[in-house]
Amino acid sequence: MHQPTFSNFKKEALSNPEVLHEYQKLGPVFELKRKLLAIRQAAGMTQEQMAEALHTQKSNISRLESLTGTTSPRVDTLRAYAHAAGYRLEVNFVKETPEGYSSDSSD
Repeated sequence: MHQPTFSNFKKEALSNPEVLHEYQKLGPVFELKRKLLAIRQAAGMTQEQMAEALHTQKSNISRLESLTGTTSPRVDTLRAYAHAAGYRLEVNFVKETPEGYSSDSSD
């Protein structure tokens, strides 16, 4: 008997069309949160420093970056966050395909 892996679990779970649909709907949220974390780290900033730059508390930055959180940031917040890290915000829309949402992630 072999040890189950996350990869095998994910593959099996995503074979269910309902699970796949919900997973695809969450893709943009996870991508946004990963990008927020990545640009802050690329800027060499801690959550405390980002909070100071945005005149807020560290807990708000933690919540904004959390993959398990339900925070849905405003565009102004995203713009300010990007600016504080030395970036600018861009918004992009991608046409859906019959198979669902496009994704560059292999996770």
